[in-house]
Amino acid sequence: MPEYEFVDVYVPRGVSRKDTTRLLTDHAEYGHWELERLSLLRDGSRRVRLRRRIIRQLRATW
Repeated sequence: MPEYEFVDVYVPRGVSRKDTTRLLTDHAEYGHWELERLSLLRDGSRRVRLRRRIIRQLRATW
């Protein structure tokens, strides 16, 4: 079963959808994050949860 690390990003309501898309695209492209959940809050702000897989290297036993 894969392990993931998570990061929460808060986007205030004054930020446009275009700028939010650019922000999340940059996280995905350069940090290898993927979108897990996006919540639109009552005040118009967005709470975004990103995840990326943790790859653990196993030691060779020889």
